[in-house]
Amino acid sequence: MPVRMSVSSRNNRARAVALSLALGSALAFGGSGVAAKPLIEAGFDPLHVVWLRVTGAALVMLPLAVRHRSLLRRRPALLAGFGLLGVAGVQAFYFASISRIPVGVALLVEYLAPALVLAWVRFVQRRPVTRAAALGVVLAVGGLACVVEVWSGLGFDALGLLLALAAACCQVGYFVLSDQGTDSADAAPDPLGVIAYGLLVGAVVLTVVARPWGMDWSVLAGSAGMNGTDVPAWLLLVWIVLVATVLAYATGVVSVRRLSPQVAGVVACLEAVIATVLAWVLLGEHLSAPQIAGGAVVLLGAFIAQSSAPAKPGDGRPVAGGSPERELSARGTAT
Repeated sequence: MPVRMSVSSRNNRARAVALSLALGSALAFGGSGVAAKPLIEAGFDPLHVVWLRVTGAALVMLPLAVRHRSLLRRRPALLAGFGLLGVAGVQAFYFASISRIPVGVALLVEYLAPALVLAWVRFVQRRPVTRAAALGVVLAVGGLACVVEVWSGLGFDALGLLLALAAACCQVGYFVLSDQGTDSADAAPDPLGVIAYGLLVGAVVLTVVARPWGMDWSVLAGSAGMNGTDVPAWLLLVWIVLVATVLAYATGVVSVRRLSPQVAGVVACLEAVIATVLAWVLLGEHLSAPQIAGGAVVLLGAFIAQSSAPAKPGDGRPVAGGSPERELSARGTAT
C-alpha cells in the first residue's frame, strides 16, 4: 500500500507540474499579441514585428536545429509546411489583423481552425464526421457571429477579420499537411526539432517578404504605449521572442506530452481567454457582453471539434477532429 501511495503521489505531482507548464505556455502565447500591438502602433510594420519575433526565436533555437538535423532528410515537406504556414503565414496574418481589430477578436477568429479542418475532412476528403464534431462547428460559427456582432453590420474592420481568417486557414493547411504520413513506420519527429526548423524556414521566407533592411530600427530605442503607460520597445520585443515564442513552445511541448488529449484541448483554449483578458487590462480593448458570451461559445465549439482522437482514413469510422497534441505542438500558431 505505501508503494502504491508513493507512486500515486508522484503521478499527481507530475500531473500538477504538467498543468502548471501548460498554463504557463498559454499565458506566454496569449501575451504575444498584447506585446506586439504597441510595437506596431509605435511605428513598426506588422511584417517587421513578425520577422523580429521569428528570426530572434530561430537564433535562440538554432542549437536544437543542429541537434535534429536528420529531419532535413526525413521530413522536408513537414518542415517546409510548418515554416510556411504554421510560422510565417499564421503569424504574419495574425499580427496584421491585430493592427486593425482587437487582439481578442483576432484570436477568437483564429479558433475557427478546428472547425475548418473538419470542413476539409468532410467536403474535400469526403470522410464522415461525428455529430459531436459537427455540433462543435455550428457552435464555433455561431459564437463567432456574436464576437463580430453581425447584427450591427460587422462593426469591426472587414479587412482585419479577413486577415484573422487567413491566419486560421494557414493553421488548417499545416494541420492537414502534418497528418500526411503519420501512419508510416518512420518514428514521429521530435516536436522541438520541427519547431526549430519551422522557425528557420519562416525566418528565411519572412526575410524575403518583410525586407527588414528597410525597417525603422530607431523604434526599438523608443517607447510604446500600453493603455497610457510607456514601455521600452526593446523590452516588448524581448518578451515576444524569449517568452511568447521560445518559452511558450518549450513549455507547451513538454506539458502536452504528459497530459491527456482532453486536458490539452482545454488548456489550449485558455490561450484565447488569457489574450482577451490581457488585452482588456493592458491595452484597454473592452469587449461587450454579447462578444464575451460569443467568445465562450467559440471556445466550447473549438474544444468539442478537436477533443476526440481522429479516425484513420481507411477504417470507416467518423472523424471527430484534429489531435489536440498535434495542434498544440504545431500552433506557431501565431499567437
